[in-house]
Amino acid sequence: LLGTTALLCAVIGSGIMAENLAGGNVAVALLANTLATVFALYVLIETLGPISGAHFNPAVTLVMAMRGALPPTLAGAYVAAQLIGAALGAWLAHAMFGLDIVQWSLKVRTGPAQWLAEAVATAGLLFVIFRAPAGKAPALVACYIGAAYWFTASTSFANPAAVFGRMMSNTFAGISPAD
Repeated sequence: LLGTTALLCAVIGSGIMAENLAGGNVAVALLANTLATVFALYVLIETLGPISGAHFNPAVTLVMAMRGALPPTLAGAYVAAQLIGAALGAWLAHAMFGLDIVQWSLKVRTGPAQWLAEAVATAGLLFVIFRAPAGKAPALVACYIGAAYWFTASTSFANPAAVFGRMMSNTFAGISPAD
């Protein structure tokens, strides 16, 4: 819960700050949003990994459960905590920037290219997590997500909880609930 809250707060908050400061330059805003996300993700994996295995992502949690590395009941509790944390992270970011706490995104992000990009982003993330040498996962995951922000059409959501939280934010990082 805490990790996903902090991650979504970083993703959405840095998107708000980036959009405010970029003067309409979307590439600069995306670069700033990417860098903040990469740094926050690395720190969160390093600091919370020893406590919870850095379970901030339901896709990763469910794959770990399917592989037998996590009991199904614990996986279910983690997914619930991730979704609650995503909403809390969105609301915290809004509060810090003086925005309406509860909102829904109007930013359209759908279509075959977006869905393909998300499949690529998520598959790549799972590959990195399961193939990372011991002790290297935090840096490799953060670097992969940062790169995937730029090489996927979707800006690499790769995390169903993040998508859930971003639906609740009509800001730079938002995703329309219909999408």
